[in-house]
Amino acid sequence: MKRILKTIVFCILGIIGISVVLAYAFVLKKHLDSSFNMALLHKEAPALHTGDFIFRDLNKNGRLDPYEDKRRAVDERVNDLLKQMTIEEKAGAMFINQIGIAKDGSFAEMPTLKDPFSWFLKSNSEYIVRLKMSHFDIYPAASAYNIAKWNNNIQKMAERTRLGIPVTISANPMHGAIYYPGMSPFMNEFSHWPFGLGMAATRDTVLVREFGEIARQEYMALGIRLALSPMADLATEPRWHKISNTFGEDAELSAAMTRAYILGFQGDHLGANSVACMTKHFPGGGPHENGEDSHFPYGKTEVYPGGKFDYHLLPFVKGALPAGTAEIMPYYAIPKGITSQSVGFAFNKEIITGLLREKLRYDGIICTDWNLINQYKLFGIPLDPPKSWGVENLSPIEKVQRLIESGCDQFGGEDTPELIVELVKKGLISESRIDQSVKRILREKFILGLFDDPYVDISKVNKIVGKPEFVQKGELAQRKSIVLLKNDVVNNTPSMPLTRQTRVYVENIDPIVASKYAVVVKKVEDADYVIMRLQTPFDVRKKFVMERFYHQGRLDFTEQQKKHILGIITQKPAIVDVFMDRPAVIPEIADRAKGLLVDFGATDEALFDIIFGKFNPTGKLPFEMPSSMQAVRMQKEDVPMDSKNPLYQYGAGISFPSLLMASRNK
Repeated sequence: MKRILKTIVFCILGIIGISVVLAYAFVLKKHLDSSFNMALLHKEAPALHTGDFIFRDLNKNGRLDPYEDKRRAVDERVNDLLKQMTIEEKAGAMFINQIGIAKDGSFAEMPTLKDPFSWFLKSNSEYIVRLKMSHFDIYPAASAYNIAKWNNNIQKMAERTRLGIPVTISANPMHGAIYYPGMSPFMNEFSHWPFGLGMAATRDTVLVREFGEIARQEYMALGIRLALSPMADLATEPRWHKISNTFGEDAELSAAMTRAYILGFQGDHLGANSVACMTKHFPGGGPHENGEDSHFPYGKTEVYPGGKFDYHLLPFVKGALPAGTAEIMPYYAIPKGITSQSVGFAFNKEIITGLLREKLRYDGIICTDWNLINQYKLFGIPLDPPKSWGVENLSPIEKVQRLIESGCDQFGGEDTPELIVELVKKGLISESRIDQSVKRILREKFILGLFDDPYVDISKVNKIVGKPEFVQKGELAQRKSIVLLKNDVVNNTPSMPLTRQTRVYVENIDPIVASKYAVVVKKVEDADYVIMRLQTPFDVRKKFVMERFYHQGRLDFTEQQKKHILGIITQKPAIVDVFMDRPAVIPEIADRAKGLLVDFGATDEALFDIIFGKFNPTGKLPFEMPSSMQAVRMQKEDVPMDSKNPLYQYGAGISFPSLLMASRNK
């Protein structure tokens, strides 16, 4: 036994030792590569004068080129720059990937133990100098001030490249009221708003446009000029993970909300004060077969048993396109029975060119969703597979060729521009076809004003981000988004609003927050009311790395979970709130609770303002709540509001009578 234990210990130490050596070699190579990349940079672009006009000499040739002259028409500037670009520079412009940010705002050149994600990413200089990329997606890995500082540093690096092409920084929604792993990154310093479903619950397009205008200002303060949003998908399949950022299952409402969202970010016309929007996921990602997401092989099919393909197009046709969305992202899935090609949307020429380009006459940027070409790896170990459904057997270069031929302009989550270079040099794709996509990409940079001034004033960051009036608007939106579904009578009076003297037992709620509204007790038996917050259930899956962050599958609580919940809420009158990233199946809980509320991203304070009558609820359900999992399985994935005998119908929601509000607030 001792010999076996010694062998096990020796093997473990050996593995640790080899891992340390490999990690050290990896970091050393990164350091050498970074030094080499930095040595390739040119001087900073000098500011030169021609008459009274001052310009940035981006290509450092000592004269004013048309692309450096902001007085010229955008198309003239685009064409001039395109003629100066090599095929390597053009290819680099067609890729967008995550990029690291050092916490102090400096370049992220070395992986760190504090940021495990940094081991997946290339250094800043490798992306910009060697790969010649100029589009990056960020996560809030630093403070707002330091992200802005990093933006200026990274733009200065880009300025020192041969042609000085500025960087476009993008981000997924970061204004959620709560941290929700796997759906949206969380920026604590921003104003905080409900998720898309909550926006839909307000039915307030003016508020959504105000959100866009506020988010635009907070993004621009940091240098973020492209929003990877809104989601114009429809929530017709309640099991689908991503519906929390949709605007619900009604196409007309989604179209109105999508339009307001884009107008808030972009304005009436895209310009130097805009944040461009990448609307997703064309032609509508909602009707996934059995609700399984197409990030994974088991969810690679979208189905239309109700014949509602055109219904899912409406938010794009009536919302995103009339609003002038700068970019569109197709989703991963294969549309079953819609086209002659059994391939994912981005690979499907009938969808991208035939429908989006030709029939709908869209000429903006089409960017693929992330990771269609290559497999993510860490130290050579494969992680999640590429989502190239229908063309899995193609090589990476063949996938790139197929995507370009389908009509896509840019590749998300990828950093292999050498594949485009090879395609052109082999004559498999013409350089003129590449020029079509690069023109669209450059045109957006010029319109956003990035060639004229890509820098931000870091002294203003903390005056804009989290501005009190921005925060107040977000808090108002949270309260307007909460839906009151049930308010039964207890002791001859409605349960809510509660009064300050009420003794409450709370679960999944910060007791410090609760104590500002009521008397908090530690035992159920000492309480007048129980107040409990829940979250829509889901299946825990671990086969793929990404699955750990996805809420999929079941919508009902297990028997063990229900036993605990019902055991608490049947002891005393109970008010239950459910955070619904997807419609929960809760018939027993709804029956036993005296008060039932639904939120779509709201703080404890926002919820308690409703429960205690400081704000009269006005929210309406943006989807129907099914009565059973059997009803969920029987409904059609593409059809809205078709669940049999729903627990609560689409649009449900009540308010407190005015007299009741007045009496409780005396």
